Amino acid sequence: MKYPVFSFFSGAGFLDMGFEDNGFEVVYVNELHKPFLKTYQHSREVMRKEKPRFGYHQGDITELMEQEQLQSYIEEIKKESNLFGFIGGPPCPDFSVGGKNKGREGENGKLSETYVDLICQHTPSFFLFENVKGLWRTKRHREFFEEMKAKLHANGYFTTERLINSLEYGTPQHRERIILLGFRQEVLKHYNFQKEFNSYVLPQKFFPWLSHMKYNMEDIKRMPWPITNEFHEDSILSEPIGIATELTVEYWLMKNNTENHPNGLQFFKPRAGLAKFLKIEEGDDSKKSYKRLHRWRYSSTAAYGNNEVHLHPYKARRISVAEALAIQSMPPQFEIPSDISLTDAFKTIGNGVPYLASLGIAKTIHDFLGMKKLHVNSV
Repeated sequence: MKYPVFSFFSGAGFLDMGFEDNGFEVVYVNELHKPFLKTYQHSREVMRKEKPRFGYHQGDITELMEQEQLQSYIEEIKKESNLFGFIGGPPCPDFSVGGKNKGREGENGKLSETYVDLICQHTPSFFLFENVKGLWRTKRHREFFEEMKAKLHANGYFTTERLINSLEYGTPQHRERIILLGFRQEVLKHYNFQKEFNSYVLPQKFFPWLSHMKYNMEDIKRMPWPITNEFHEDSILSEPIGIATELTVEYWLMKNNTENHPNGLQFFKPRAGLAKFLKIEEGDDSKKSYKRLHRWRYSSTAAYGNNEVHLHPYKARRISVAEALAIQSMPPQFEIPSDISLTDAFKTIGNGVPYLASLGIAKTIHDFLGMKKLHVNSV
């Protein structure tokens, strides 16, 4: 069975792809930023995926609160399906330590609350809310996060949350994100779920968060990852013994054949400063900008903005659009339109949820909704 989902803050569709490739049907797409939506549409055409049933809608999510058209779409789905969901990751700069850090008062911060209000208004059977760890770990932002959860609880949702790392799902990138999931009581009744006192937080062992994770972070940390090596252009460097090959940059550059990818030759060319490129060691990511990736290690977070520059491990240049897509574990068939600016292309990629993380989370939710007999691990 394919569960219908409405996608908000859809970006280029990285999160949606993971859900679509594992038993969900994205029926509605909403995105404000035109280059993101253009990439979403282009990639689906290239990959021969059908258009979402209710199409693409470019606009601010705040406009949807009173939109009769969205309400009619939801009513149509409710008549056809017992279960449907909302998925989305509101813009996160206002909660990011490296971003604006304005919190709930920022223009982007307000959108998180609007998304929660939209969920409470339309009561989907389940929802996914994705954001940066700053919303969860920073004290003043955490208060806002708890207020949003309280509103969801008051509107009949039982929630579970986890700070995930994309490495756990096989993505070659250290990227931590808070994932908040919510389910209405009718979804849980098949488990003979009994609410405990006044709590709307699911017990720790109730949701099988670990069931589709490929790696444990403690195991990853214990692996003998290389730190730095002297940079030599087009050098050859043997893979260390004892690391997880799948989590390395080099594995994904080869897997996606990035040099021959349609976006393989798209990268920023420096007006000056080539000499600086040559001095930075392979694997030296100690500074905020001009981080050189190590071929036999995973990448730091793919956040290609605020002057953060990632350099190719053994080329005297910045990474290409194709290489950035590989670091996000995207399928090699996915491509960015060639007529989108490099700035928008990298922003599109950096804002997306890594495909393998999306796929793993979607599998876990799908199994849970289908009430498969899973071995439920503790969180």
